[in-house]
Amino acid sequence: MSLRPDRTMLAPGLEISRVITGLWQVADMERDGHLLDRDTAAAAMADYARGGFDTFDMADHYGSAELITGRFLSLRAATHDQRAAAFTKWCPTPEPMTPDVVRAGIEERLERLGVSCVDLLQFHWWMFEHPGYIDAMKELVELQREGRIRYLGLTNFDTDHLRLLVKHGFPIVSNQVSFSLLDRRAAENMSAFCLANGVRLLAYGTLGGGFLTDRWVGAPEPSSVADWSKSKYKRFIDTIGGWSALQTILTALQEIARKHSVSVANVATRWVLEQPAVAAVIVGARLGEREHRADNAALFSFALDEDDKLRIDEALVSNRRIPGDCGDEYRRPPFLTASGDLSHHLESFPPVLRAVPVDSHPDRLRIDSGSMWEPICGYSRAVRISDRILVSGTTATHGTGEVICPGDAEGQTVYILDKIAASIASLGGTLADTVRTRVYLSNADHWEPVSRVHGRYFGAVRPANTLLEVSRLVGEYAVEIEAEAIVG
Repeated sequence: MSLRPDRTMLAPGLEISRVITGLWQVADMERDGHLLDRDTAAAAMADYARGGFDTFDMADHYGSAELITGRFLSLRAATHDQRAAAFTKWCPTPEPMTPDVVRAGIEERLERLGVSCVDLLQFHWWMFEHPGYIDAMKELVELQREGRIRYLGLTNFDTDHLRLLVKHGFPIVSNQVSFSLLDRRAAENMSAFCLANGVRLLAYGTLGGGFLTDRWVGAPEPSSVADWSKSKYKRFIDTIGGWSALQTILTALQEIARKHSVSVANVATRWVLEQPAVAAVIVGARLGEREHRADNAALFSFALDEDDKLRIDEALVSNRRIPGDCGDEYRRPPFLTASGDLSHHLESFPPVLRAVPVDSHPDRLRIDSGSMWEPICGYSRAVRISDRILVSGTTATHGTGEVICPGDAEGQTVYILDKIAASIASLGGTLADTVRTRVYLSNADHWEPVSRVHGRYFGAVRPANTLLEVSRLVGEYAVEIEAEAIVG
């Protein structure tokens, strides 16, 4: 194999292959309970590294992927080969993120990988209504200062919450998101923000679970799918327009592939690789079963010209858009995941805030959010009376008094609406039950970014709304919002 993948600097001193080898299929290969032989799988990883594919991606829940990688890294160190880059993810259950909880999660990653420092620790958070991700990020930064983490990234964060973390000062270098010709959400607001703020995208799903390959050109629609990855991306195909929409894309890709003497998979992946915010694509490997290194290396034998891009655009013109922003498939319907509907999983998480009865009013419930001012000033974050939920004026106050995104109205609005959503949910409602919001700005010039965030949360609900400028808000806040919901 004469061709080798191009390389790029993901962050200062961290050079990576532009094709990252993804190990998520280890979990699929082990789902019968039989673990892969570590030595055999590590030898397969060494073969990838020798071909220039020396950057690997895994997670805490990808079966024994971290343990296999640990074996691979130890063998590589013993032979004094240049060290490969190993990226992993931590995906904790939403709960209070104390320093002990965070450190235990990262120490487990280090132990399984057999390293003293993770090259890139990518953080996933299941529900933004739970503000624990802020505390987790603080401790991850502390671990980075201590030399336990080299760089911090995210996985499946939407643009609003990526922006919140970056604007709050967290040193995020990457966000790993779904990005393909089936799912182009990352080409929109996500790419614009990343390009403006020095964050790079690591794109997975570029082959749509294998559906964007020569094998499926002109093939009949399968009645069932064999693995988790395909089940996920078959849902994507159904959402954008069905099997005929896929075949329209594949026909265009095949024409371009023949022109450049490459594969359909090469063209599909090259399209993602040429997106300006993308640092690298992640291509899955079934260690010890089959490999496509030569075909993946062919990605770097050609580039898409203007005619190619126009032909692809024509094939995409009638496709429906995947709903929402990056990562929404894990947090809200239609749950386009390998597991299908995740509502049962998300509902298994306890309420973010605890509802308690109001003394002498048995028909009322109330919640506190932990603000130091709630008991001092004698108010609740929210109160439920019968089917009505009233949420107090809410600011971007984290914990007992920390201001989130000081001076940034857009970031504060995201945090506020998450807190309002958590308040309503903890009292038995949902954001969809909201019937009124009131928005108070310290500067009316901020009306548009604040209103656009409001629209992303309430665009399908359309509550009554008032927005006005006030002479001053108490504290370093740009915006305060109150809400009312009627359950059912």
